[in-house]
Order: sequence, then structure tokens, then C-alpha cells
Amino acid sequence: MGTVRKTITLTDQQDNWIKAQIDAGHYTNDSEYIRDLIRREQERNTEIEVIRAALIAGESSGEPKSFNADVFKQKMLTSHG
Repeated sequence: MGTVRKTITLTDQQDNWIKAQIDAGHYTNDSEYIRDLIRREQERNTEIEVIRAALIAGESSGEPKSFNADVFKQKMLTSHG
């Protein structure tokens, strides 16, 4: 996998935050920290898309049916003890 060099601008507060994360031993350098943030955001976006697709599938599945939790619990107790 190739790499691309980027230049970014941070506030002093943001820079100090990154330095604190490195000093605490969570990361070895600024680049590692930024890459981790990007990976986490990518994972978060993937999770959101999975949830969104499930919601769309649910909405497209038809009209909802009534649900009685007490009846369901009794049925499960009878079936599975």
C-alpha cells in the first residue's frame, strides 16, 4: 500500500492533545494518531451504513403486526422452560 504525504494545520490545543496522547504511550507519533482517527471514522461510517440499510429493509418489509410482549414471554417459557 502506498503512502501520501499530507500537510495539515492544527490549533495549539489540538496539537497539545496529540502530544499528550503520544506522551501517554497511546501512539508513537502524530501520523499514527491521525491514521487511527481515520480508521475509527471509517469503521463508524460502515456501522452507520449497516444500520441504515437494516432500517430501510425494515421499513420496506410491510405493515407492522401487533406484538404482545406478555404473550411472547409466556410462549417462550412454555417452549423453552
